[in-house]
Amino acid sequence: MKRTFTITGVAPRTLTRSLQANPVVLSARLFATLPSEAKVIKYHATGQPEKVLKLETEKLPQVGDNDVLVGFLAAPINPADLNMVEGVYPIGPKAPAVGGNEGVAEVLAVGSKVKGIAVDDWVIPAKPGFGTWRTHAVAPESSLLKVKKDIKPEYAAAIAVNPCTAYRLLNDFADLKPGDVIIQNGANSAVGQAVIQLAAQREVKTINIIRDRPDLGDTVERMKSYGAYMVVTEDKLGTPAFHRLISDLPKPKLGLNCVGGTSATEIARVLEKDSTLVTYGGMSRKPVQVPTSLLIFRNIQLRGFWLSRWVEEHSAEERLAMINTCWDLVKSKRLRMWAERYPLEDFAAALNRTTQAQRNRKAILVMKP
Repeated sequence: MKRTFTITGVAPRTLTRSLQANPVVLSARLFATLPSEAKVIKYHATGQPEKVLKLETEKLPQVGDNDVLVGFLAAPINPADLNMVEGVYPIGPKAPAVGGNEGVAEVLAVGSKVKGIAVDDWVIPAKPGFGTWRTHAVAPESSLLKVKKDIKPEYAAAIAVNPCTAYRLLNDFADLKPGDVIIQNGANSAVGQAVIQLAAQREVKTINIIRDRPDLGDTVERMKSYGAYMVVTEDKLGTPAFHRLISDLPKPKLGLNCVGGTSATEIARVLEKDSTLVTYGGMSRKPVQVPTSLLIFRNIQLRGFWLSRWVEEHSAEERLAMINTCWDLVKSKRLRMWAERYPLEDFAAALNRTTQAQRNRKAILVMKP
């Protein structure tokens, strides 16, 4: 059967050779320079990330009718990514696999039946487990979401998880109004930083719990500069001094927990009756324990949130609307993100930075200078 192709920006000889090699590519930018292989950060068995993750080169498959060839621009290292590598996360690809769930890529070529994505578009993975720590990939159109391309790649790469988690935490569990108060631990995390900024825009005050650190004064001032109402170290949580400190504030209507253990317990103790404690992480790897009296006499609700489940239960259009809301906030500088850029080849340094206990910026792998 005869096929008709439209390929732009390609010399005739290159075009002939390319079509012979792969007769399903509909369009491509600079076809003669399209890659045949990719650098990837891969693990062949689950285990400690610093031991099992290796930089490798692998051959790219041909672009099928429904496929898209992308070149990754940037991809963050998130705690969930490392949990997948360790084999302790509820979902994820089977080894061998390329690491990374989040990132942004530029479309280099599309198959003949691809309709919703074009060359030069930016795309992000539609679901977890894509494997974003790589320079290039060939993937079905259905596995990608087209996004705008008017913010920095390192911000675009990291917008779909942490800012969107913060957005959902503030919108799905309490009817927050100006003057209300919320309390969160892990407040210096990427999610915590986004919670502070999004809450401040709604005139909601945040009590923020962080671990003590050598640069505590600078950290507190920085957090207050983007909207934190109060910043307290974990060792003060639950003490008489802490209770005096918050005594003039309304009781928090929402508690956000990504730590667990006694930190979560003490947050639950200060919540308003009929309020909710939402757990979305467990960095201490200790269980959430709440006194029975809080459940019976104050009707404190214990809830969990997992963005991956939210994505599974909602349409691609709903997810894209949420991403666009956060995207526009970043573009207008109403939501700031802090990133440290690392070349893909310096993955070990980026991994080491990610596993440090006290950090202010997210490690982002960049595939293009």
